[in-house]
Amino acid sequence: MCGRYATTADPATLATDLNAIDEVGEEPGRPDFNVAPTTEVLTVLDRHDARRVRRMRWGLVPPWSRKVGGGPVLFNARADSIDKPAFRNAFTHTRCLVPMDGWFEWKNEAAGGQGRASGRTEKIPYYLSPQDGSRLYVAGLWSVWHDRSVRDPAPVLSCAIVTVDSAAQLAEVHDRMPLVLPRDRWDAWLDPRQPASADLLTASTEAIADIGIVRVSTRVNSVRNNGPELLEPDPGTPDEARAGEQLSLL
Repeated sequence: MCGRYATTADPATLATDLNAIDEVGEEPGRPDFNVAPTTEVLTVLDRHDARRVRRMRWGLVPPWSRKVGGGPVLFNARADSIDKPAFRNAFTHTRCLVPMDGWFEWKNEAAGGQGRASGRTEKIPYYLSPQDGSRLYVAGLWSVWHDRSVRDPAPVLSCAIVTVDSAAQLAEVHDRMPLVLPRDRWDAWLDPRQPASADLLTASTEAIADIGIVRVSTRVNSVRNNGPELLEPDPGTPDEARAGEQLSLL
């Protein structure tokens, strides 16, 4: 899964780098070191023969939904079940890229101290990101929802991140990872006029070869914490004194 990530992308800079149209507006970019589902996130898409940068709700809302937030938060779309009704139309016609600096994953490990003898485990957070500091672009799906209960409703744009089986070194942390797309796959993935071919859903080992894995503080478990310190290496504390901290995705 991918349920938390970090991004320092600025929409105006992103648009310049990608030769895209910045549709975010006058709102300045803001680093977010603990992006969680239902947050408004930056996306890149092709629409009306132009590449565009838009902000969308992370958690895809299918067009036929009765309301936003009326069911499970669809923040991930598994590549092996992307033909499900919630994602089928988006996979065919509305695909996007989600820029990020890296993402967080949690690994079940034996607890320290006496817990180790008892077999107790706890979730330890890791940050996965390119070691050269470059930006990642992961595959996403997007959708437009309208509230049919009101006249002239404002459209709600939403997205989900596509996940695949983890490959190479990333499988050491979790069995799923976001689908990182190398630049030579962007045009085919974003083209709304053509269905995506099956090979685009295959992980590129070259695209993830430079991704490092760093254990970080459990401060990231709480969405209330948001700062660059969340990305700093954390070797753990004696007896894992953090055991009482709970992981909150939302």
